[in-house]
Amino acid sequence: MKDVLTYKGFIGSVRFSADDNVFFGKVEGINDLITFEGRTVDELVSAFHYVVEEHIKDCEKENLSLEKSYKGSFNVRVSPELHRQAALTAKIQGISLNQLVNNSLTRILKAGKKDKSTVIFSTCPNR
Repeated sequence: MKDVLTYKGFIGSVRFSADDNVFFGKVEGINDLITFEGRTVDELVSAFHYVVEEHIKDCEKENLSLEKSYKGSFNVRVSPELHRQAALTAKIQGISLNQLVNNSLTRILKAGKKDKSTVIFSTCPNR
C-alpha cells in the first residue's frame, strides 16, 4: 500500500498529522507547490480532486505544461556490488550501462501499466 492518491494522471502524496488531526498532501511532479488537506479521507480526496481541476484550468488559461519538465538524466546510487553486476551485465550484452538501466526501467514501467500502478501525465496543449 502506498500513501498516494491518483486522479486524472496526477499523483498526490498523503500524510497524517496527529498534532493537527488532519490528513494533508501535495501534488507531485508539477512545477508548482500545490497542497491539499482534509479531516476525513473523503474530505482529503475531494480536496485533491479540486486542486487538480484548478491546476488543469490554470495551466490551460496560462498555456503552461501540466507537469514538471524532466531533462532525461538523473543520478542513481547503488551498492558497489550492484554497480559491478550491472556493468558486467551490460558488457556481456554489448550495451552501455545507461542502456541497461533504460531497458530495465522500460520493462518495469510497461509491467506497471498492466497492473495500473504507473501513471503517465499529459501536457496542456501549446497554442
